[in-house]
Amino acid sequence: MRIDAYNQIAHIYSAHSTNKVYQATRTNKGNDQFLISAFGRDYTVARRALAESQDVREDKVDYLRNQIQSGEYHVDPSDFASKLLEKIQSV
Repeated sequence: MRIDAYNQIAHIYSAHSTNKVYQATRTNKGNDQFLISAFGRDYTVARRALAESQDVREDKVDYLRNQIQSGEYHVDPSDFASKLLEKIQSV
């Protein structure tokens, strides 16, 4: 058996397998996907809502900020829970 014949055969097999990979990558074009996480969707919705909302009521924000800083602001847990349930049920 001639060594150069073996080299030619090996070359043909390697070229053939490379060609298969090349063809596989060419046929898979167009399968890209773009997925947004739930956090990303929520962030986008919140950002749009903020952009569409009216100006912030600075007087109310200052009042609540002062209460929080002085330690006078307290939230009733049952009120918080009921508001949270209403919000969840409305969605």
